[in-house]
Amino acid sequence: MPDVILRKTITSVEEVFHEGGPAPAKSLKRAAILAVIENPFAGRFEPKIQGFMEDLKPLGLSMAQKLVDVLGGPDQVEGYGKGALIGESGELEHGALWHAPGGYAMRELLDNSNAIVPSTKKVTGVGGRLDVPITHINASYVRSHFDAMEVGSNDAPRANEMALVLVMSTGARIHNRAGGLEAADIKGEDGLR
Repeated sequence: MPDVILRKTITSVEEVFHEGGPAPAKSLKRAAILAVIENPFAGRFEPKIQGFMEDLKPLGLSMAQKLVDVLGGPDQVEGYGKGALIGESGELEHGALWHAPGGYAMRELLDNSNAIVPSTKKVTGVGGRLDVPITHINASYVRSHFDAMEVGSNDAPRANEMALVLVMSTGARIHNRAGGLEAADIKGEDGLR
């Protein structure tokens, strides 16, 4: 498979102190990292692309570690998600190659991360934006952690590039009042509840 050619990474952190209601005891942090890489399959249909997932694993681990560090360590992370922006000369399936390397990288670094890592992807032009879904790391049904973070770059992805994305958060939405399973009541048996 081709080498992973990295043009740049972008890391961003947002800290939410309130959403119009009372200030909570603890702020919420969401962090995202984008890796803008050359798409080795841009401009043509390539039938065999699965091998590139293996090549992306070291990048996924490096990105996940940076997010964990930015948020203060693995014990601070309660939510996660992933995504991919594919440049115009690529196809949606190229972004699907990020599912395993991105998801497993985060789960490897986070204890008790049994929940599936939610994902989204799209083909876009330069400057495209993506809303990356976030769920609780250990139970997908915890409504308080249903969230999203918008990501993108003003100069990516170029037609022959992909921007691969990981997102993590430190907790529930500020002022969550939607009910459902509470994080404190997670059984942790199946990644759902």
